[in-house]
Amino acid sequence: MRRLITGLLAATVLASPAVAQDLLNGLFSDHAVVQRDRPLPVFGTARPGEAVTVTFAGKTATATAGTDGAWRVDLPATPAGGPYDLKVSTPTASQTVQDVLSGDVWLCSGQSNMELTVDRANDAWNQVNSGAPNDTIRMVTIEKAEGRAPRSTFGKPPVWKPTGRETVGQFSAVCHYFARELQKTRKVPLGLVHASWGGSGIEAWMSPAALKAVGGYDDAVETLALSIKDPAVASRRWGETIKGWWSAKNPTLAAVAPWTGTGNWTAAPEGLGVWERWGVPALTDFNGVVWFKAEVQLTAVQARQAASLNLGQIDDMDTTYLNGIGVGATSGAWLDRAYPLAAGSLKAGRNTIVVSAYDVYSNGGMYGEAGKRALVLADGTRLPLTAWTYRIEPRDGGDPPRAPWDTLAGVSTLYNGMLAPMGPFAYSGMAWYQGETNVGRDKAYLPLLKAFMAERRSGQSPDMPALVVQLANYGAFATTPGGSATAALREAQRRAVAADPHAGLAVTTDIGDPTDIHPGNKQDVGKRLALAARRLAGEAVTTGPAPVSAKRTGDSITVSFDQVGGDLVARGSDRVIGFSLCDTAGWTCRWADGRIEGKSVVVSIPAGAPTARLRFAWADSPTFNLFDSSGLPAQPFELELN
Repeated sequence: MRRLITGLLAATVLASPAVAQDLLNGLFSDHAVVQRDRPLPVFGTARPGEAVTVTFAGKTATATAGTDGAWRVDLPATPAGGPYDLKVSTPTASQTVQDVLSGDVWLCSGQSNMELTVDRANDAWNQVNSGAPNDTIRMVTIEKAEGRAPRSTFGKPPVWKPTGRETVGQFSAVCHYFARELQKTRKVPLGLVHASWGGSGIEAWMSPAALKAVGGYDDAVETLALSIKDPAVASRRWGETIKGWWSAKNPTLAAVAPWTGTGNWTAAPEGLGVWERWGVPALTDFNGVVWFKAEVQLTAVQARQAASLNLGQIDDMDTTYLNGIGVGATSGAWLDRAYPLAAGSLKAGRNTIVVSAYDVYSNGGMYGEAGKRALVLADGTRLPLTAWTYRIEPRDGGDPPRAPWDTLAGVSTLYNGMLAPMGPFAYSGMAWYQGETNVGRDKAYLPLLKAFMAERRSGQSPDMPALVVQLANYGAFATTPGGSATAALREAQRRAVAADPHAGLAVTTDIGDPTDIHPGNKQDVGKRLALAARRLAGEAVTTGPAPVSAKRTGDSITVSFDQVGGDLVARGSDRVIGFSLCDTAGWTCRWADGRIEGKSVVVSIPAGAPTARLRFAWADSPTFNLFDSSGLPAQPFELELN
């Protein structure tokens, strides 16, 4: 391998401005890492019909841009090494990308625990200030972006950064520590493409085609597509969806449905703002739906005009009605709402505006300057909306559905904005740390995760490793055995990985924080991901005890494990704790103890205990003591018993 840039040269190159992305896809930029040892797709956009010539590592290929300007070449495989220049030229333009390495490229994606940076994780000062620079581990963080249709380019050119004191603090901690650990045994450059967004659901990261293949998402996908072609019709359709949700939970209250403006409403404080600060006891710590209502009187001349309904900022999301018809829905507290109203939408006399404001976390309400809330007519007339009333939606019956175009909980929005622009960029594998947002929807999560891993492999090697971080311990300790939505999501993750011969699981139920959904120990997460990657590559390593089977014999159940590093170990006791036996529904359960016998645990069945299901470490924050000699925890699981 040629000598890689170091020291002063590295600092100089790092400080240079990014090359304009005229011909190449944005991931091909200075300091990039591209995939070694397999044909390398290089692609971008040129003038339609132009000849494109690409040169890299002494190899040249040509292509012709299509009618849409898109072009692609596949260069011969390049071994690990570099740095190289990547040169692209057409008769009218050229572009050179410098300091490109050939190595292994990993996609790191998910929500906030993948997004959490080195400077916010444990041991931050030491990791940032004492770690040696490493030009052979480089990361590019994709700018957060959503889309209602797949984007072909990035809104902001991605910037690759070598590991150094000035850069590593802003790297994804899990992704960085994974690469650092993996490079101890894989002596090649590592490129890390980080694309995450805190609070995102898995559905937002999947294409419409993948979601439709899973099933149950046709209406959402069709409504999303409709929102591009005809936003007004899509808004009406979504308004009816929220009506259906409310009517299903309030079947006898149609006469006082909130969008009609009827029923009991209470005067809201002047200026509105954060409802937790109103001094209303029911709203002091309220996360859920609050309906707001305002009215405006119009003359016949005014009513015939088109208009804009301006509502300012609303936390977190809204569905807005005009005279009972949905006219808009937006997610994101930072966004000003301005909904266009076509001529004919308004009526002479009283017009009723109703806003369903749904807050999922922390503060809720209609934010921003009160003066922004107005109905602005086409002739410029501005009619302020000031006298607001409200009513609180009870939390019984569950939370409302989220609009298909919801940034984080919609369908395909982050796939469209962040993954689709990557095109066929080549990867060695992917690491996925997501699931908190999907807690409570574990039955749907299992097929979604399977489909997500399959989609990420599309166009890549069919055996591309997919590494999944299982949810850490967070939330209540269990004093009695029973149900846990977080444990059920963990089980969906475990089953999806177990069904995929090219997937690996990193168990984290012993290194989380019951009081913090963002535990600071990301170094061990990275190490466990690296173990999973090494095992999938055929190395003789294990990833922690994984259940294989559970067989009942008389008054005991024998649970067999594989992936045991050395021996099974019961920490702090001669008994294995953390097991429970449950009925078919999974809500009536009894604790059960076990004893280690080789690579198995024999669980004793208490008298009268249900025996439909055997669970291990089944709680939001489970208490258990089963590990292996290498210090790795046993996977949480649920197995049905015959």
